[in-house]
Amino acid sequence: MPDQPTNHYSAALSPVEFRYARLILLTALVSVGFGFTVLFAILGPLGREVGMSELQISSIIAASSLVVFLASPRWGRLSDRWGRKRVMVIGLFGYACGNFLFASVFHLTLIGALIPLAGYLLLMLTRVMHASVMSAIMPSSSAYMADITSVATRTKGMGAVGAANNFGSILGPALGGLLAGITLLTPLWVASAVAITTALFVIFLLPDIPKVAPSSSSSQGSPGKKLSYFDPRILPYIIVGALMFMGMALVQQTLAFRFQDVLGLTAVETAQTFGIAMGCSAAASLVSQIGLMQRINLTPFQWLRVALPILAIAFACLALADTRNLMITAMVLQGVGMGLAGPAFMAGASLAVEPHEQGAVAGIAGSCGPLGFTVGPLLGGFFYQISPDLPYWFTFAIYLPLLVFVMRQRRGEKRRDQRIAAQEDSAS
Repeated sequence: MPDQPTNHYSAALSPVEFRYARLILLTALVSVGFGFTVLFAILGPLGREVGMSELQISSIIAASSLVVFLASPRWGRLSDRWGRKRVMVIGLFGYACGNFLFASVFHLTLIGALIPLAGYLLLMLTRVMHASVMSAIMPSSSAYMADITSVATRTKGMGAVGAANNFGSILGPALGGLLAGITLLTPLWVASAVAITTALFVIFLLPDIPKVAPSSSSSQGSPGKKLSYFDPRILPYIIVGALMFMGMALVQQTLAFRFQDVLGLTAVETAQTFGIAMGCSAAASLVSQIGLMQRINLTPFQWLRVALPILAIAFACLALADTRNLMITAMVLQGVGMGLAGPAFMAGASLAVEPHEQGAVAGIAGSCGPLGFTVGPLLGGFFYQISPDLPYWFTFAIYLPLLVFVMRQRRGEKRRDQRIAAQEDSAS
């Protein structure tokens, strides 16, 4: 495998510059992963401390996820025009400022300076403001990786993006749980500081990737045509991503409640125990990406056929688990499944379109997660109030037809593989 991929964008980089750019991007994404996941360990117990219901807590995540869903495609297209680095820096500073405001409102609510209703509305507002700018980070980062990888190395490149995020996801919940021992808000203050540091790191160290004009030979995705969710090249991946992430969000948002209620924990104990469990899950994702995805060459849909059954088993285990060890084991299985499924989904969508559409497809594919986290938390909070194990059985039921859908994509996948092989031949 060559050190430097054959790619219109990365052709201007020397092999040393390519390796340097990849290293800086992945290091920055470790910090991004920390910031994105630190909230999950503390939001459930923190919301209960200020008197919010499970549905109210879930609605905050759902509202911000809706904004990310709407904003991500726009930020992806802007990264095609403005450059990946500039958009990534905007997102990092937006994350830091928005997270600081969100934590400040929580602090005022905790000390009684805001009545619960006012606190809830302000938390919703600040989280939406935070999401509108923070949503620039992942489309620009994924598109940057697509720019510096070839069609032959794209899946592994996206796997490396996922691995970097998961390494940060190990640090986020684990350190978040430890920092919660100081105060429940300490993890949020620290996450803002990390985001500012990462933005400065990107500004001074990440190389800019020169932009190129679209190829006149592109048969699809002309520069005047805006990439759509319903573009037949990416529609199968969008269907898979939306349903897959909806199920994940439904489970993720209720797990802190599940840990607290099943194990009879206090708010701080919940943050610490659930943080450890999330760290174990992220570690399993990291191992699956480094140990499997970086070593075995499979197509995106082949990886999805491996990952989805693992995830379905994990959700069934979460529904049945009644001890700490069983719950953590189920989360480890969940981590393995998502470690394979997430990068496969992003790589498949990226490979389906032309080089000049990478920002647009990164924004669209990246918005599938927020779409899932718009619907999933609301369903999860609603189902959890009916029965604590219902969210997990519901998600298990969703993944069964999703697996059938993925298994039936063989014919379309064969055509995509033939097109990718033709691109590789022309590039070489």
